[in-house]
Amino acid sequence: MDKIRKMQLFDGGYQKLRERIFENQKRLGVIPQDAKLTPWPKDLLKPWDELSAEAKKLFIRQVEIFAAYAAYNDHEIGRVIQAFEDLGRLDNTLIIYINGDNGTSAEGGPLGTPNEVAFFNGLSELPVDVQMKFYDVWGTEQTYNHMSAGWSWAFDTPFDWFKQNASRLGGINQNMVVSWPARIKDKGALREQFIHVIDVVPTILEAAGIQAPEMVDGIKQAPIEGTSFLYTFDAKNAKVPSRHKTQYFEMMGQWALYDDGWLLSTKVNRAPWQAFGVANPDPLNNQVFQLYDLTKDFSQAADIAAQHPEKVAELRKKFVAEAKKYQVFPLDASVAARIVAPRPNITAGRTEFVYTRPMVGLPQGDSPFLLNASYSITADITVPEGGAEGMILTSGGRFAGYGFYLLEGKPVFLWNLIDLKRVKWEGPDALTPGSHTLEFDFKYDGLGVGTLAFNNLSGLGRSGTGTLKVDGKAVQTIKLERTLPMILQWDESFDIGSDTLTGVNDSDYKPPFPLTAKLNKLTIKVDRPQLSEQDIKTLEKAEAEALDGKPLRHVQPGPH
Repeated sequence: MDKIRKMQLFDGGYQKLRERIFENQKRLGVIPQDAKLTPWPKDLLKPWDELSAEAKKLFIRQVEIFAAYAAYNDHEIGRVIQAFEDLGRLDNTLIIYINGDNGTSAEGGPLGTPNEVAFFNGLSELPVDVQMKFYDVWGTEQTYNHMSAGWSWAFDTPFDWFKQNASRLGGINQNMVVSWPARIKDKGALREQFIHVIDVVPTILEAAGIQAPEMVDGIKQAPIEGTSFLYTFDAKNAKVPSRHKTQYFEMMGQWALYDDGWLLSTKVNRAPWQAFGVANPDPLNNQVFQLYDLTKDFSQAADIAAQHPEKVAELRKKFVAEAKKYQVFPLDASVAARIVAPRPNITAGRTEFVYTRPMVGLPQGDSPFLLNASYSITADITVPEGGAEGMILTSGGRFAGYGFYLLEGKPVFLWNLIDLKRVKWEGPDALTPGSHTLEFDFKYDGLGVGTLAFNNLSGLGRSGTGTLKVDGKAVQTIKLERTLPMILQWDESFDIGSDTLTGVNDSDYKPPFPLTAKLNKLTIKVDRPQLSEQDIKTLEKAEAEALDGKPLRHVQPGPH
């Protein structure tokens, strides 16, 4: 980090960084000399010169952390390669290095964030003054940080837009370096054939002389869909046409089709941080279509759809054919609804869960989901002589989650609302030795996830009232005006009897915080809201008014 800071790479801001990257790419010869840089999106991302001094300070800190991590990653990849060289095996080792799986992420929003879990719960633009409280710990275990999207736009140079924007090269075009000294003789040369990530497996198979298996463990395998690019390893083929002719791209209702140098794109209609609005009800057709000739326009800068309407129509039909062939339909432009939508798992359809012993490490997707619902958590425990402490139940961690625990003998239930606010229910007295029943009961006021079927998020994240009870007696009641609408911290687990990784409240305890009382039984009951007939009529009416009287849903079926 100190090395990056001393280099002062980013002090001029993200626009000057973008221009410098573009100039360097041309100087190195990795992009055409006639490539164009698209205009800065000033309506989406505030120009650097218009930022406050405090915002500039914060944004520079954000990107320096990002750059330090990238440099660390490069160093570690270097160690792997050095290990092969030390073994004397580097010459005949095929290395395919792709720096990323998509364009640079913009999920930090225009301002960045100290906690990406906040973005996934609808808080995409935390004020600079709030974020500055995390300045000194940015990039440490105290943050789940992300940088301003202005830097992300710059890092996608010579292209524009971001990860999630499947119709722009800034979202889908990545650098790739291939090394195989024993086979590739023109070291440092450039290849410009169209290649997709699905081409990697067939390339490795061909290089190794292995046929893709038709059956594995008695199960017929789907055919390999990519095209080997082994032919590009030979210098004589450096300029031959690409063998991968056609490729679709689609993500959350934004889509594109590459076809032998042409690129049909849907115009971006949603920045990645704009994830919680009404979804496009017809993402197949309700689009502005753009057309690019990538053989002449490397950076997707000149839309020529108006000059070639017949080509637009042709490629739209071809996208439908590819989408049918590769099971892309139904198209779904929703983002927030996808995050919170119920998925098949071991908890599906169940409303009561009983645990009789400690257990840790259950993934979020396989544990009881308490958001947007009423629920009760009841723990039957036995406190030994001398009292007890420790975690009864927790899910999530430092950046969002809940915990039910004994603190200095007193029962506590705590909600960590994305590390910006913590709400704590606490019993007045330490529990005496013997048997006790502890209960946290929460009554949710919203309509729940059922509203998502009507392209409506109004049922999520609403208020609710929680009551902590000890041996049947209510000891504290608190109303939450807002609750988490979407997700807990996804890389933390559901734990009973102790807490793995990070805790939900550092000021109360440090993990693993094992429970020293005996857990006899833990019962969780979930009561999900059900829409009444009147609720359904109201939602249909609200949607009809928003969409010209048509009661549309957010999922776009495939064409018939």
